[in-house]
Amino acid sequence: MAKSERHRFGLNSREAWWDDPLPDPENNGPDQVRWPIMGAVFLLPFLIPVTKSLASRPEVDAEVVFIGVLVYAYALCYLLFPFVFRRTRPVKLGFGIGMNLLGLGVVAAASASPFILLYGTAVMVFLTPAAWAVIVDLATLAVGALLLVADGRFQDGYGDLITVGSVTLAMFFMANLIRAVRRLELANKEIATLAVTNERQRVARDLHDLLGHSLTTITVKAGLARRVLESAGDIPRAVEEIREVESLTRSALSDVRATVSEYREVSLSAELVGARAALRAAEIDPDLPHAVDNVRPEFQTTFGYVLREAVTNVLRHSGAKQVKVRLGDTWLEIEDDGTAAEVVPGNGLRGLTERLAAVGGTLRASARPGGGLLVRAEIPLPEPRAAAPAVRAEPAGGLA
Repeated sequence: MAKSERHRFGLNSREAWWDDPLPDPENNGPDQVRWPIMGAVFLLPFLIPVTKSLASRPEVDAEVVFIGVLVYAYALCYLLFPFVFRRTRPVKLGFGIGMNLLGLGVVAAASASPFILLYGTAVMVFLTPAAWAVIVDLATLAVGALLLVADGRFQDGYGDLITVGSVTLAMFFMANLIRAVRRLELANKEIATLAVTNERQRVARDLHDLLGHSLTTITVKAGLARRVLESAGDIPRAVEEIREVESLTRSALSDVRATVSEYREVSLSAELVGARAALRAAEIDPDLPHAVDNVRPEFQTTFGYVLREAVTNVLRHSGAKQVKVRLGDTWLEIEDDGTAAEVVPGNGLRGLTERLAAVGGTLRASARPGGGLLVRAEIPLPEPRAAAPAVRAEPAGGLA
């Protein structure tokens, strides 16, 4: 599963209930310096009455020591829980369960108000996955209620239990809102990264298709002009070829600018004209269609890219003497009689495969038995929607 698919913004799936509450590796939870100070302030309403009650005992015995250890261990856990935020899930879960057990111990041993359970239930909500927080906090409240019943304090303490449950529920939703915001921030970062990556791939693919064809054609025509001058000394023809090279260079520069700006459109008919000129300059017999009327308009741009890259490969690698191009309403075939005996995937074929896949099409390149390659691009038509069933009108009241 991709990383972006793991970002959930609520509890609308079973997996989301068990997700780690800290998807952001840069987030350490509450500030480890300021939180102990703030936590000590929050603990005062709990520690002051319990400490006074213990201090009022006439003598210090084992029971007083035991209760004091429970009380201050419980308070210490509340102060130190930010330090376990980056720990593994078992450590955090053990810490939260242990703190809730300490809170229940204080309620049972010191006959304290069940309101003190709020410290443990709140820590559980922010520290562990939502499912574990619900399980442990509900169990804590249930055991707290049983302790009140066993001690005969249920009538006086059930209101505090309801308060603890209500506040814990509010904190539960607050914690999950914070997690959703964090996940949303991470998702936005990933979207931005993917957008940059996709744009780089688009520019790289377009520049490869554009410059590969243009530079190959320029090289072929420049070589033709050189051969004309060396062999026949036909200056007018050589000058004409050089003019075409100049025109191609200007056109390539314009296309590069348009590609970077994403304003460039490829025309299948224009690519046929350019392919015919490039193949003739390379002394390859072009067997090309003269019109593209039989190709669906929405596919012509994609097929233009395919034709451009296939002709470029023929000029570079094939050693062919003839190239045939056939067009259909949803397909394009380019066949050459070169010396290639196998298909060697390169950046061009990979780029064309990506282009066709983006519109639901496929690209197949295969070696011909006598040598050469056959490249076929095909884009299937979308399936027609099922027509709504016809409804026969009946006279009012169903009477004939």
